[in-house]
Amino acid sequence: PLAFGIALLAWDEARRRPIKALRDVRRILLGIAPTLLSAACFGGGAILLLSGSLPAIPQRVHQLVHIVPLPFIEASHFAASLVGTGLLLLAPGLYRRLDGASLAARALLVAGAIFSLAKGIDYEEAAVCLTIALLLQMSRRAFYRRTSLVARPLSPAWLFSVAVVIVGTAWIGFFAYKHVDYQEALWWRFALSDDASRFLRAGLGVAVMLAGAGLWRLFLAAPPGETDHPPMAQVLAVVEQAERTDAALALLGDKRFLFSPEGDAFVMYQVRGTSWIAMGDPVGPRAAWADLLWQLRTMADAAQGRLLLYQITPDGLEIAIEMGLQIIKYGEEALIHLSGFALEGGRMRGLRQTLNRFRTRENASFAILPAADVPAILPELKAVSDDWLLEKGHGEKGFSLGRFDPAYLALTDCAVVRVEGRIVAFANIWKSGDRRELSVDLMRHVEDAPGGVMDYLFVELMLWGQRQGYGRFALGLAPLSGVDGRRLGPTWAKIAALVFRHGERFYGFRGLRAYKEKFQPDWAPRYIAGPRGLGLVKALRDLNALIADGGEAN
Repeated sequence: PLAFGIALLAWDEARRRPIKALRDVRRILLGIAPTLLSAACFGGGAILLLSGSLPAIPQRVHQLVHIVPLPFIEASHFAASLVGTGLLLLAPGLYRRLDGASLAARALLVAGAIFSLAKGIDYEEAAVCLTIALLLQMSRRAFYRRTSLVARPLSPAWLFSVAVVIVGTAWIGFFAYKHVDYQEALWWRFALSDDASRFLRAGLGVAVMLAGAGLWRLFLAAPPGETDHPPMAQVLAVVEQAERTDAALALLGDKRFLFSPEGDAFVMYQVRGTSWIAMGDPVGPRAAWADLLWQLRTMADAAQGRLLLYQITPDGLEIAIEMGLQIIKYGEEALIHLSGFALEGGRMRGLRQTLNRFRTRENASFAILPAADVPAILPELKAVSDDWLLEKGHGEKGFSLGRFDPAYLALTDCAVVRVEGRIVAFANIWKSGDRRELSVDLMRHVEDAPGGVMDYLFVELMLWGQRQGYGRFALGLAPLSGVDGRRLGPTWAKIAALVFRHGERFYGFRGLRAYKEKFQPDWAPRYIAGPRGLGLVKALRDLNALIADGGEAN
């Protein structure tokens, strides 16, 4: 009854809206084609191998021997078995919707049909192979995941050169041993004078090596294509209207961009290994977020990649859940509401004393330099930055935080602290377009700067932002902060809590949280969303390498 009801519903839909019904049927068929054709390809390979293991029909062989010579029949029998093995190996690639697997399978199926006819007029096997090849041809759009075989094919000149060498050496070999009668025993002869046997085995080794190289390229994910870098003015126009200041990470020049059709929103990302890593929430109107993230996931899926959303806010969490990604709490961001920021009270006494000390005893001054004035002081900032890097003992990073790049620094205002006229500390400033948020990115000071110089810089900057009417100051993330490793919690939460409590010697997780607590912030959660299982571990490994290498893709 259920099947009958489904058939009646399908017939009624087809009668009422035939074009839409055909589209729906085609969409369904394309959805199930990879699974069915993978099984069919595996079955076709099994048939060819089974045929190679069974004796040929004598009547057909007698008819065939009058058409083609015996060596050709022997070679076709051997080649058909190789084709069958190749189809078995290609079946997983078809299931994974690889375009290279579809292309290679079609070629092997046609070759299998020819070899089936040439080895014993096995037209039944040839018909099966050609039918599967035709179905693959008709459903080729279902195999959309790009592979290196198709995305970066070898150049025609290179292929021609290889073919000339292989065919030329094979012809020379057969010409040199044309007086030798071909026998199966030649494959197994090992003697000083059996040069013909060595030639045959070497030829087989070459064929196996070429086939292995082809299969390797077949399953290798295609490298991400070269993207058109949008003009910085276009990126800057969207960043200046953003609600959050971390949109300014788009100015680093180490990311790719996927823009909305209207051009008023984008998601910034980079590809490392097979991981497509998006930095933060999309930038721009929230109505465009879902389409941008789904489009990015489609691109990653087509490239056999995995999508990782890094440091997303609760606003982007719903979309990540809809995409079926695993959600992990990464940490918490410190946010200071400037309208209520004040240095009165016992809890703010340390910051109040630091401010008074720098203003009175340290002979320090604080200034906000507009972006237009930054190029003139870049040599001084470079000296401060180099001293800071030398003291810390590590190099520049990227992707999720800034680096000392003159082109990048010239796009933002800069807060500087001078002691007796010398710049001892600086931080470049991020601003949201509607003055909702104020933040800093690159924060550096010289080793001999007075103690507490960064506290002084932050307090002065917050007071300045308060006077300018900014809503809040983003003091940055405290990684792994706020993760409860309860007994019934997930494994990742237990590990994160353990690292936060006992990993101080490696990063200073608790110290960073304690430092930011001095400013009495509110804490907002930030998340990572990515694939489940081992895929998430690999994506986090690629993320770490991307940040450590300064945001450079592989």
